[in-house]
Amino acid sequence: MATLAEKEHQRRVADLGCIACWLDGINNPVVSIHHVEGRTKPGCELKVLALCGAHHQTGGEIAPSIHPWRKRFEAKYGTQAELLALTIERLNGG
Repeated sequence: MATLAEKEHQRRVADLGCIACWLDGINNPVVSIHHVEGRTKPGCELKVLALCGAHHQTGGEIAPSIHPWRKRFEAKYGTQAELLALTIERLNGG
C-alpha cells in the first residue's frame, strides 16, 4: 500500500497529464497511474507514469498502449525507464 508521500508523488505525476500524449504535443489530463515495475517491488509506488486510457490499455494503431503492445509503445515513445526519467525531469521543472 502506498504511503502518504508516495500518494502525493503519484498525484504530482498525474497532474502532469499523459506522458505519451505530451510527447505527441497534446495536453491530456485524464490519466491513470502505470507502475513501471509492477506493484509489489520495493519502491514501486515511486516508479510510475501517468498514462491516458488509450496509452495505458485501450490503444491501437494510432495510440499504441503499453498493455498489451509494450514494444510498439516503447518504439514510439521510448522505454519506460526513459519516460520515468523524463517524468522526474518535468516534476523538477525541466
